[in-house]
Amino acid sequence: MPAKQRKKPATATAAPAEGFTPERFERELKDLAAKAKSDTWSNRLARQLSAYVQAGVLLTLLGVAANVSSLNLSPVYGSIPAAIWHSKLIMAGCFVGWAGNMALRQALPFKTPLLLPLVALYAPAVQWFLPGYSSTLGARWGPLLAESLTLFPIAVLTAASVADQLEKTRVKLLPGFIADAAPGLGSWAWLKFIESFSASHIQANMGRNLIYTRMGLELALGAVYAILNPSKLLLYAVPPLLHTALFNTHVPVPSVTSSLVSSMMSDGWLLLERRESVTGYVSVVQSLEDGFRAMRCDHSLLGGDWINHRGGKLSEPIYGVFVMLEAVRLAERANPVADKDARALNIGLGVGTTPSTLVTHGINTTVVEIDPVVYEFAKKYFDLKENNPPVLQDAIAYTRQLAATAPESYDYIVHDVFTGGAEPVDLFTLEFLQRLAALLKLDGVIAINYAGDLSLPAPKVIFRTINRVFPTCRVFREMARDDKAVEETGTDFSNMVIFCTKSTELLTFRAPKAADILESSTRRTFLGLEHEIPQAEFLAENDESVLSKNDTSAVVSWHEQSALGHWSLMRTAIPAHVWERW
Repeated sequence: MPAKQRKKPATATAAPAEGFTPERFERELKDLAAKAKSDTWSNRLARQLSAYVQAGVLLTLLGVAANVSSLNLSPVYGSIPAAIWHSKLIMAGCFVGWAGNMALRQALPFKTPLLLPLVALYAPAVQWFLPGYSSTLGARWGPLLAESLTLFPIAVLTAASVADQLEKTRVKLLPGFIADAAPGLGSWAWLKFIESFSASHIQANMGRNLIYTRMGLELALGAVYAILNPSKLLLYAVPPLLHTALFNTHVPVPSVTSSLVSSMMSDGWLLLERRESVTGYVSVVQSLEDGFRAMRCDHSLLGGDWINHRGGKLSEPIYGVFVMLEAVRLAERANPVADKDARALNIGLGVGTTPSTLVTHGINTTVVEIDPVVYEFAKKYFDLKENNPPVLQDAIAYTRQLAATAPESYDYIVHDVFTGGAEPVDLFTLEFLQRLAALLKLDGVIAINYAGDLSLPAPKVIFRTINRVFPTCRVFREMARDDKAVEETGTDFSNMVIFCTKSTELLTFRAPKAADILESSTRRTFLGLEHEIPQAEFLAENDESVLSKNDTSAVVSWHEQSALGHWSLMRTAIPAHVWERW
């Protein structure tokens, strides 16, 4: 019995040794030979191309997601405050993901890309919840928190996934440091290209259908991520999807809009209509308590009127600056022109206060407006008056063509473009203003609406640019300067109108008559142009720089501060909850 027991261990150890038989060794050699045979140049190239394509798709989705993220912040914060941290967060996220891809791969019990659908599908719920705290966070920090919870993790996961894809595809023919840097530099270049291209494409098609809306694009991105990275983890996306389907009022479908209307009415506000379009999120709201109606675009007001004062020759506007623009026809001219014989070009529509007045006076008026939804809402909700079809296209391209074919055609030009707290620089450049001067008759008058912080250098640059083209100008602000408020806040944000001519003779205005006032208390108050700003305030500094299309840095650098001031001002015009529940 002991002898038999000693033989058993020998038999047990012999069994594994049978795995290394000559037959198995020969089979493994054949497998290695087959792998070596299949590892041809073409197969290696195919694997590399496959890795590049997968990385390119992920970066493409991130580029689109970056634009969609900004679009979802703009109704609550405005496009400029939403951009303060935007690029920095993308860059930081890509750096963290690229440098930490190995740590992520080791820390996660599953592949990194599988988290992308979850983050993308949770984003709508996060962006619905956080706007309620926008007044507390402010326009500077609110976008930072929102994108830190949505866009930043997408950037981290995308960069880590791309790094995993490309780490085995380095170009070995290049020097070591170039081969190491090439994948990262190439990925960043592709991302920035896609971000720029998709921004133009999305803006041009915004509002065309349900997909081309803020929520439609977000949900489409989440669906694409889910299709490319299917897993059981998608079960965790059910709660945010249910929230979006049942409670998210940002979804632009009739049933959800009806729910939002009911909710806002309980707070004393009526949402008449909303739409997403090429210039932003456009809606018409009405205060049931105060009795005024206004049109908003993102986080700015395009104008409005008092409902209780309708029924006269013209509606009563809520902003005096649009009435001030009407004073363009009160400018005294060497050769006066009767209203019925005059022609006016109105660039920028808003709710149509100024062009409606010009038409009422019998002036042949052409409106140039880039956003068809703004025009539609102005006609539908603000009694827009017309005597010419509108020009619904970009003012830069239109005036370039018009200046070449019909110079000196207009007695009056009204330049009233949507600013959103910062001037659209392309419409204030020397080149654009020179085209307007070419369209203006020799004794014609131009009125330019400008909104900005007079304590900043930007308004001075804008005025110098205007004055370079039009030698005679006078500037009037909407309200008198509040020295106490300026001292407390350090800002002097104001609406103003700059009246100019191509002549060097003194510009004067006749006193408004009853026919000019049109039974309007607002016109009686603001047509007199009471609060003039001395030109010395704009020209005192020893600076002759102007704004040209090739150099807009002198103005753009101050956009952030001006837009933040404008955001605060808008929160005093309409309650925060109206801006937040878009």
